[in-house]
This record gives sequence, C-alpha cells and structure tokens, in this order.
Amino acid sequence: MDGIEVIRRMRTWTQLPVIVLSARHGSPDKVEALDAGADDYITKPFGLDELLARLRAVERRSWPVREAAAIKKGDLEIDLMAATVLRAGQRIRLTPREWRILQLLVENRGSLVSQQRILNEVWGPAYEKETHYLRIFVSQLRRKLEEDPAKPRHLVTEPGMGYRFEM
Repeated sequence: MDGIEVIRRMRTWTQLPVIVLSARHGSPDKVEALDAGADDYITKPFGLDELLARLRAVERRSWPVREAAAIKKGDLEIDLMAATVLRAGQRIRLTPREWRILQLLVENRGSLVSQQRILNEVWGPAYEKETHYLRIFVSQLRRKLEEDPAKPRHLVTEPGMGYRFEM
C-alpha cells in the first residue's frame, strides 16, 4: 500500500493531523497527498526549524480554542484541553477509552455520532462491528457522569445508530 492509500484509509476513521515527508518534489505528488487528506507536505531535504514550524502550525489548526473546549451544564464540567471532568466539583477519573469516547461525543455535541465512527476512532477499523464494547463503555460513562444513569440527559442513545452528547 502506498502513502496516498494510507492517508485515504486513515481519513475514514480519524482526523489526526498528517504531515507527509517525501523526497518527491513534483506538484502532482503534493496535490494528490493533500487531496487525499494530508494536512501538509514537506519535501526532503528540509531544515529542522521548518519541520518544527510546520508541526506547530498543524497543531494550532487541529486543536479547538480553549474557551470552546470547556463546557459546563449544571454540576457537570468538561474541559477538553485539560482532559478533565468534574461532577459536583469532584474530579471524575476516566479510562483512556472512556475519555476518548467522551471527547469525540463532546466535540460533536448535539450531533449524532455513529457507532461505527466511534468504534473506528476509539478502537480502530478492525473493531467496526464490535458494538458490545461500545455499549459497555457508554454504560460505564453514564454511571460516572449522569445523575440518573437509567435516564441519561447527556449521553443519549439513538438505538441502532449511535450516540449524541447533549448539554
């Protein structure tokens, strides 16, 4: 599989930044990589200062603004940049997978996030049909975040489709 195909496949399950480092200088190669989903394209040889500047630029474009990343509703506070969750002022400990599910849902709050997208982004493409994993982890999240896990207000299920985060 060539690099362009890797980028295309990655874009089906993640929005992580991709910077291509290549010896190919031709404009068609650069255009193809960028159209496939790369965020930047650097040709060899390159200076370390240029690489670091491009990494900083991609990072600035990839992360939400801090104010938009912190949300509060009632006794629930979620700060995506600090990777913290507080309920009634108490810090809630989440596992890495619980955090990634919550982060994805909060980043898309109010919108339906399909089961397949969550599975792809949290576990990887090989787990696309393993919806039982997702049900277990969402149940754990509800126990930690919801006042009444049996009647969730924030982590809402759309049966057979996916989940939505409501604030």
